[in-house]
Amino acid sequence: MEDIILKAENISKQYRLGQVGTGTISHDLNRWWHKLRGKEDPYLKIGDTNDRSTKGESDYVWALQDINFEVERGEVIGIIGKNGAGKSTLLKILSKVAAPTTGSIKSRGRIASLLEVGTGFHPELTGRENIFLNGAILGMTKKEIAAKLDEIIDFSGCERYIDTPVKRYSSGMTVRLAFAVAAFLEPEILIIDEVLAVGDAEFQKKALGKMQDISRQGGRTVLFVSHNMAAVKSLCTRGIVLEHGKVVFEGGIEESVDYYTEIFSKVFSDPPVYKDYSNKIEILSFHVKVNDRIVKSGTSILLGQKIKIILNILIKDDFDDLSIAIDILDKNGGLMSHLTNEDDGFYSNKLKNKDCKIFEIETSELLFIPSSYSMNIWFGIGQVEGVYDIKNFFNFIIEQSAYTKRTKQLPSHSKVYLHSKWSVEILNKDND
Repeated sequence: MEDIILKAENISKQYRLGQVGTGTISHDLNRWWHKLRGKEDPYLKIGDTNDRSTKGESDYVWALQDINFEVERGEVIGIIGKNGAGKSTLLKILSKVAAPTTGSIKSRGRIASLLEVGTGFHPELTGRENIFLNGAILGMTKKEIAAKLDEIIDFSGCERYIDTPVKRYSSGMTVRLAFAVAAFLEPEILIIDEVLAVGDAEFQKKALGKMQDISRQGGRTVLFVSHNMAAVKSLCTRGIVLEHGKVVFEGGIEESVDYYTEIFSKVFSDPPVYKDYSNKIEILSFHVKVNDRIVKSGTSILLGQKIKIILNILIKDDFDDLSIAIDILDKNGGLMSHLTNEDDGFYSNKLKNKDCKIFEIETSELLFIPSSYSMNIWFGIGQVEGVYDIKNFFNFIIEQSAYTKRTKQLPSHSKVYLHSKWSVEILNKDND
């Protein structure tokens, strides 16, 4: 037990949809009256599971339910799951930003959390001043912060702007500085929620290396949430998989990622999920073509082939600027590509009620590494207001083809195949 640095016991978190707290004075009084008489909170017996794909029958939802786990000193734990699984809620409770509805958190030592870009930063203060402010929030003395100041500034790469107000920083600069403070002030437990995705590739590599040093050399504990399974595998030693607010798997990181991949892959076999937010359009029909032949969802597509999407849409209200965006996701839910009508300079303006439009969208050659992929499609006004979307409207499998002359299978840990041409020039040395 001496090696256990963090323990979660029966953690549950309940929210009331559309409200702050319980939402009404009568509910608060009801809770108080039950508590006064030593009885259980009556609202703990109601509420739906946190499944965003269903409408639900209750105003109450359980973001987390009965979470139990222990973390040993020096462990790096990956918390993984689909969007809405409860990962960020769990980290907020572990960071003591939010209180659990039931259960308790027991920890030893300082906890530093990086949950959102610029958390704990004051926009009017300079980067240097924010280092001292953030360090104080993390429980460090001024002397301790000053001793690490040069290392923090050097690692962040923001030295030139360190005496500039943070409000003038880009999101990437802000997350660089925030991560540097959290990492160099040596907390016993470091909690990180996806924020490294904001940084560029160079900084992400640098940050992952720093987290490995923190855990392996410093013996400190890291809890890491990311949708980047390659980063999770390279950094973490153990994984916790969440689904609908519950722990569905806990074990080695390889097994955890495999379990998560299997969960996400099941989505590919599900029928499309339609959501109409405004009654401004109606999708009369859609289909996908490969080589001018209509194909069904789940079909195999060869590396280097193109996809053509045909959408038959009925306009049900007058409005301007219909925007269309398509996300292509891998089997882990990672975003492979994001397509919009703006990419081609194509715009649909001055749409009239009862207009019927047929849109054709053709991709360039698909160069994703052989695996399973899924598409979501979104319709909006001016890339801002969503009016309609279809989740999992088409899924497909990429298979290796003669597009590449490589005789071996393309590596599965890669993401995109990049075609290349090779040549050699022979230079004859003049011996005269």
